[in-house]
Formats: sequence, C-alpha cells, structure tokens
Amino acid sequence: MSLRAIVFDFDGVLADTERLHLVALRDTLATRSWTLTDAAYYEFFLGYDDRGCVTEFARREGVTLDQATLDMLLGDKEARYAALADAGQVLYPTARACIERLADHFPLAIASGSLRGEIEWILDRNDLRSYFSVIVGADDVVEGKPAPDSYRRAVDLLGVDGHEALAIEDSPWGLQSARGAGLHTIGITTSYAAPALTDAHHVVSSLDDITIDTLGRVFGA
Repeated sequence: MSLRAIVFDFDGVLADTERLHLVALRDTLATRSWTLTDAAYYEFFLGYDDRGCVTEFARREGVTLDQATLDMLLGDKEARYAALADAGQVLYPTARACIERLADHFPLAIASGSLRGEIEWILDRNDLRSYFSVIVGADDVVEGKPAPDSYRRAVDLLGVDGHEALAIEDSPWGLQSARGAGLHTIGITTSYAAPALTDAHHVVSSLDDITIDTLGRVFGA
C-alpha cells in the first residue's frame, strides 16, 4: 500500500500558536478566579480542543459548568485568542517551504483541535489556503483529540484509507488520535521532547526534516 495523502496538525506543527492558546485560556479562566499554570497546561490540557480544555479543567477543579457558562467561557477564549493571533506572525518560519514541498507530491489536509475558522484565517493571511483540499477543525467533529474523529473525517474527505495517509503531530494526544484512525505518524518536537512522542513512527525536530525521502522511509516502515 502506498502513501497517498498527508494530514497536518495545525497548532504546534504549522503555526506557533500553542502559547497563544495558553494565554487566552489562562486569562479567560482568571475571570472566574481560576489559575492555570504553564506546567499544568502542557501536562494535562494541550491535546484538547477548547471545549475539552475547559471541561477537563473544571472537572479537575471539582466544578460543574452549565451549558450557558461553558459557552460564555468558550466565546471569551476565542475572542482573546483572535486578538493575540492578529497581533503578529504565527506560522513557523519552516512551514511554507514544507507545505510547498509536500504539496508537489500529495494532497494535503489539516486535522486540528482549533476551530476551522481560526485555521482558515491564518492560512488566508499567509496565502496558503489553496494548498489544503481538506480542513477539519474542532467544530467539525463530535469528539476532539485524542479521539480519532478528526483524522477519520480528514481521510474520508480526502477519499483515502487511513493506512494510506500520514499524520504530522506535536503532542501525545494528537499522535494517539492519528494512530487510532490508522495513520502512520511523524512527531515533531516543538511542544514535547522525543521521549513523550512514543506513538510516532518517526520523530523530527523541524519541518525542514520532513522530506520525500523521510516520508518514504517512515511509510515503508
């Protein structure tokens, strides 16, 4: 079976936005006098979409959120994130070259815990939207990562089997999601060190390391 498609995670892979999500979430929770530390975010919450982050935080705090409060917190976090993202360049410097390099050989997709509108906004600002035939955001699936829904939807829309696609991820939860959908995986050490990315078939330190030769070796393995 040959490699037929590449599916990227977004935050922490193409866009250096994990810190922005952390700041936006931390500031939103602080409006209710809740404290989210950097260490806790990276240990417990990074792999979740916004709804999963807030729900899991509340569970750990022993707090029950009604739907209206949850929706209010999510709206506040989304607005704070948008303001932060609008303030500067968020794509990794290596992202464009990697996208262009792989797009010459494979259809590309994104499967992310971010909202689809947030992803498209950043891609549009950087003239990269046309490279991706499929974008799956948190609002396109019932369950976010680490559930496999995002990657299953991405490969379905691409018209390929999960075993014919490869995912590029930065977190243990994302790798678990991709493997659950049957994809081969490359882990990138932008958010976690290599020992934490045990579900990756191969680990790289930069998008520059992902070449056609690398993909051939990983998929062949």
